[in-house]
Formats: sequence, structure tokens, C-alpha cells
Amino acid sequence: MDVYKRIIPCLDIQNGRTVKGINFESIRDAGDPVQLAKLYAEQGADELVLLDISATNEERSTFLPIVEAVAAQVDIPFTVGGGIASVETAFQLLRAGADKISVNSSAIQRPELITELSGQFGKQCVVVAVDIRKTATGWTVHTHGGKRDTGRDALEWIVEAVKRGAGELLITSMDGDGTKNGFAIDFYKQVTQRVNVPIIASGGAGTAQHFEDLFTETTVTGGLAASIFHYGELPIPELKQQLKQTIRIR
Repeated sequence: MDVYKRIIPCLDIQNGRTVKGINFESIRDAGDPVQLAKLYAEQGADELVLLDISATNEERSTFLPIVEAVAAQVDIPFTVGGGIASVETAFQLLRAGADKISVNSSAIQRPELITELSGQFGKQCVVVAVDIRKTATGWTVHTHGGKRDTGRDALEWIVEAVKRGAGELLITSMDGDGTKNGFAIDFYKQVTQRVNVPIIASGGAGTAQHFEDLFTETTVTGGLAASIFHYGELPIPELKQQLKQTIRIR
């Protein structure tokens, strides 16, 4: 059965502000996360992703007041990630209004966390985020905001994460992040051949054509972007209008 494709703005949050970089570096301010979340919901975003990008490195949990404020302002599902290393922290975020929680570095460090979270809240609430970078031998997983190369094969980890209970995957190409050169379609094709859960593609979105290529050439259901939305380069209504000609989209 054909499914609706999802347009998902991502808000990377640092010190209470939305920020954006290129290849996980050169971070610059992009605005107030609560105001942006409200705007994107009004513009027709299907979901939102909020990531506290410094939480793991600073060893603290995600900023709860922002989650509560966003929940009060939007009526679409949103996922929250950053510094989630326990069922208790996940519970706090879900209670604050998040619909799904995303784990990345903590899941690599202790894979049992995925099983614990899916057992407690259901797979539909558990998103495993995977930051990948291409090397001479393939794609490897990076953690701690992209600062640490684990050396682990990305496809192997993705398969394991799904077996352990991931209900969805958020896969970011660090090479494509902020470049606006298009999604890593070849990698997403490989992923969809190995696992059967919803996938959000992240890293490289720059034009409506990039989303069309992603949705027509792979079975990925979610396309995530940040800078093109934050800086008004491709507003969500305009993107959706272009995609509706060829893509099943709300």
C-alpha cells in the first residue's frame, strides 16, 4: 500500500536557541525553537524533530521547558532527542508532550536501551537516530553530535537497532548535512532493502527536486530538512505544492 510521504522540519537546539551548521560544524543561530515549531505546524509540516545537539557532550538531559512550550503550541507529532540515556528521562519527555523520543549515542553505548524503551512505551515511540559518514570502506556510525567515529558499520548497526525494538530510524548523512546537495539516496536504498520500519532521511536537502528524488527512488517515507526552512529558502507550502504533482503527500 502506498503511504503518504512526510515533510519534517528539524530544529537543532543549543542553549535554548535553534541553530544550524554545515557538516555538523560552523553553527549559527536560526531563531527561537518554539516560534519556529509553531510556524512550521501552521505551514503544514507533517511532523517535527527537536534535537538538543549539545546534550550528550554536556552530559545533561534535553531541555524540558522547550518541549513543554512546543507541545502547547503545535498539534502535529514531534520527536525529541539529545541526552536520553534512560527510561526515566524518556518518560519525562513524553509526559512533557513529545510524541516520540530519539536515541543515538546512548543506544550505541548501551544497545539494551532500545529494548527497554520499546518495551516500556511501544516501538511506535522509539526512534533510533544514526549519524553516518562515508569512508573508504563504507558508511560508519558517528556519535556525540558527530564528533566520534565509532568505526561501526552503519548498515549492521541499523539492522541491530531494528531487531532490538526501534520503531523508526532517523538517518543523517553528515557529508550532506547543510550542503543542500541532495540526500544520500544510494545509502537509503541499501537500508530499505534490509529493514522494514519507517525511515526519515536527513542531510542534504536543498530543493524540491531533492525530495522528489528521495521519495521516487527509495521507499523512505520522511524527508527532513532544516536550513532551507529556517532561512525561508523553500517554505513548506511551496515545497508541498511542487511535490503534489508527483508525490502522495498531504
